[in-house]
Amino acid sequence: MDIIHLLPDSIANQIAAGEVIQRPASVVKELVENAIDAGADHIRIYIKDAGRTLIQVIDNGKGMSETDARMAFERHATSKIATANDLFTLRTMGFRGEALASIASVAQVELKTRRKEDETGTLILISASRLDKQEMVSVSPGSSFSVKNLFFNIPARRKFLKSNETEFKNILTELERITLVYPQIIFSLNHNDNEIFNLPASGLKQRIVNVLGRKLSQQLIPVNVNTSLVNIAGFIGTPESSKKRGAFQYFFVNGRYMRHPYFVRAIAIAFEPFIPSGDMPNFFIYLTVDPSSIDVNIHPTKTEIKFENEQAMWQIISTAVKEAIALPSLEFDQEGAIDMPVYDSKRPPVEPPRVQVPPGYNPFKETHNQFHKHVDWEKLYETRNYSGPVFETKEAEIPDMDTPSETFQYKGKYLILALKSGLTFINRRRAHIRILYDQYMQRMQQQQGMSQGLLFPEIITFNPKEATVLPYLLDDLTCIGFDLADLGNNAYSINGIPSGLENINPVETLQEMIDKALETGCEVKEEISETLALALAKKAAIPPGKNLSREESQELIAKLFSSTSPNYTPDGKIILFVLSEEELNKRFK
Repeated sequence: MDIIHLLPDSIANQIAAGEVIQRPASVVKELVENAIDAGADHIRIYIKDAGRTLIQVIDNGKGMSETDARMAFERHATSKIATANDLFTLRTMGFRGEALASIASVAQVELKTRRKEDETGTLILISASRLDKQEMVSVSPGSSFSVKNLFFNIPARRKFLKSNETEFKNILTELERITLVYPQIIFSLNHNDNEIFNLPASGLKQRIVNVLGRKLSQQLIPVNVNTSLVNIAGFIGTPESSKKRGAFQYFFVNGRYMRHPYFVRAIAIAFEPFIPSGDMPNFFIYLTVDPSSIDVNIHPTKTEIKFENEQAMWQIISTAVKEAIALPSLEFDQEGAIDMPVYDSKRPPVEPPRVQVPPGYNPFKETHNQFHKHVDWEKLYETRNYSGPVFETKEAEIPDMDTPSETFQYKGKYLILALKSGLTFINRRRAHIRILYDQYMQRMQQQQGMSQGLLFPEIITFNPKEATVLPYLLDDLTCIGFDLADLGNNAYSINGIPSGLENINPVETLQEMIDKALETGCEVKEEISETLALALAKKAAIPPGKNLSREESQELIAKLFSSTSPNYTPDGKIILFVLSEEELNKRFK
């Protein structure tokens, strides 16, 4: 009996969908790319429930005939490939001809389309690969795809979708990658009847600013290099705009977003002399190469691309970035032009300002820090009641808080505490991170935010992706002590900050916390709280090199040992260790 047979089209399409349609963002990507290939210059996207309920893409492209509209849902149906050689000269986006067939196999799809030369258009309804209706309809030129109830016929796939927050963030990520390549196309996005963005046609720099935030406007350095191997265009961020996390790093080749760690490394090395260790630069690099010199077909999502001459291109990219950093062009908008003063020989010379300083003034007499200027140590040690584990070494010992031991500071980073059992070495900054983290978590759990009002409120503006995650964080931010007021258009006024953090930059701190939340992509409320608490603790903790008074050192130690987890920071880094007397004696044998 024969056991090998051909799969029905409906099942084959579902298998293909597993590769092409992984989540709602995949559907958005395929439909928008098809609209671009159709020559549209205005694309509208409507989403409901992060794509679970509805994904609709409406374009004003060339539309399809009745026959093409039906053929578009067949497997391997494409208008872009006639021979195998065409695979090596592609300049369009989608080309496999599997996307619409795959989408229609796992959703309910409605297509309305019309060419400009036709009097009427075509309506097609397909559900789980089954054609339900095809008829003539009155419709504007272009195409309108509506994808409803994604994965309705595959409950297991639907079950494994992430939260709406995460799935919508993935949609925004895909749209960012597309809109940054086509600044000449108008894009709009609505989610649950709320407009997320409306991007007008513009130049590339303005599109970058419109998509990712106004703060980039003065931070972009142009890159433009043409060689026989590759043409490079785009922008890099100024060295000052580099960040520890959340940097904007985009590579595109022939109008297609790509991942390429090898080329990212080329840019990182070029920036190394100009930015702090561990920082990541912003860049928007657009490569144009001969299509026959790349292979875009090595991955189903077409984001991993293989180049013929990667080593040579690495050198060209690195050199281009180095030159751009060394010779940044100064661009001033007309509105912000600088009026240069005209020299006047009759004008009297300008005298430098005189600063009156009292003879006895010493700026180093007072210590300004995040600890109390005066600490009632007797009361603090009176309330000591600690029963948890402290050290992992055999001779672990809790300091006697009634008679504080002498502490020594080493290189502005460590505290050395002498105990009966030996020497305890404490990383000051990590200890402070643990202390602050515990405080912020307690505030969130008890919903008792302690806020200090700002005399002059600060304004922070988020890009669309940041703005979508903020509603999930607002409660915790309020409990920590942030007082935010929604000004509309993704802008917020920072009216208050957590008490005790008077020396932080409110905008910078809040931005870093949002970046961290986006980076971790937390699904659980508790994880979001922990992420925010840790991000703020790291921002507010004692900087390396800062000297502490004896009282401040003792207070830090006291608070550390009141923690339920004094050994490690919340992200698992060791805070302290004990060098026992026994180990010390061994060293002198």
